[in-house]
Amino acid sequence: MLHVMTTDEATGVIDTRFDGLRTPTTRSTLPLALHLVLAEDIVAGEDVPSFDRSTVDGYALQARDTFGCSESIPALERCVDTVAMGTMPSRPCGVGECLAIPTGGALPPGADAVVMVEQTEAYGDGTVGVLKPVAPGDNVVFRGDEVHIGHTVLSAGTTLLPHHIGALSALGVESVMVREPVRVGIISSGDEIVPTSQEPLLGQMRDVNSSLLAAAVRDAGGSPRCLGIVRDNPDELDAVVVEALGDCQLVLISGGSSVGIRDNSLDVIGKHAELLLHGIAMKPGKPTIVGDASGIPVIGLPGHPIAAYFVFLLFVRPLIASMLGTSVVEHHVTSILQEAVPSNHGRAEYVAVRLERPSTAAVSSSIAAYPVHVKSGLISLLTVTDGYFCIPRDQEGVSAGEEIVVTLYR
Repeated sequence: MLHVMTTDEATGVIDTRFDGLRTPTTRSTLPLALHLVLAEDIVAGEDVPSFDRSTVDGYALQARDTFGCSESIPALERCVDTVAMGTMPSRPCGVGECLAIPTGGALPPGADAVVMVEQTEAYGDGTVGVLKPVAPGDNVVFRGDEVHIGHTVLSAGTTLLPHHIGALSALGVESVMVREPVRVGIISSGDEIVPTSQEPLLGQMRDVNSSLLAAAVRDAGGSPRCLGIVRDNPDELDAVVVEALGDCQLVLISGGSSVGIRDNSLDVIGKHAELLLHGIAMKPGKPTIVGDASGIPVIGLPGHPIAAYFVFLLFVRPLIASMLGTSVVEHHVTSILQEAVPSNHGRAEYVAVRLERPSTAAVSSSIAAYPVHVKSGLISLLTVTDGYFCIPRDQEGVSAGEEIVVTLYR
């Protein structure tokens, strides 16, 4: 018999027990650090940019020389030099003077603005007419505009994306300390499960969960290790769990988590770990097990793929994020439910939905949510869905036309 906890209680148990659990750190070069989690604060040791520079092709000058000018009354400037790329200007810019400057060129001393070349005309005698006034700072990036010395550019816990890599390169950073991906052992159990490559006989089904969970683990920042299919034999499951505990930092067992005669996960997990919970008041996903094997979380997931996936999204994904020193950032969208969904199971129910923005202009701002009724053993129907919403355990369904908050998969 399962002694179920609410989803909030289950989250609290997992958070409390594994809050301080972290993966080791390692140093990574920037090209290999993409999608890894930063394990240190990055503090700027220099200003970026390190000099005042132009953002356009044009003429560097003193902005006050151009005040009041126009196409009919241009401001006349004497071009005294040209700024070469990659070098500092050889002379300052005085009153009534300008220097030709390329995009990215260093602003000469005395100049405080750049006028675009399109807003000037050269008269051929070294004189340039400025046809439009500029204000101080126009078309200029000043030293430290992007980053000042001592500024924290990136904080520990940041998942590194391409623009982060670019920012680090601008600071001269070649390598960073990152968290090693969580090594996750994945075990599928059940006499009816056959490899994906095998044609299933009547009464058999392909191993969906190994691929599904491996992809979900990788997407969450982990490194999956698929340990194969284990038959409904407690000794065989025990041996594979021992192997997983010796190499992995988190172990997932799908199938065998209920209380049937062939459900061995509870006994095997209990042999190697302190049982923290067995049963969560949710649909799908009720027969979930969580154990602590001397600091290694061991989680027994339901065998049905959709149930396993929702338990992963709600509990395993946040746990992996916590072990990496970061957190899951969920994205939500408010929408209107298009079909009533009854629910009176005494469990929080998670309903997959397909989102669609109506084409009618009058209601173009309202996103419609269509529930997709999927049974927990079927995974293909999830491919047409965009996210899910929750019906609380004390609520008897949601009526058509009600506003709901949908959590997006991505």
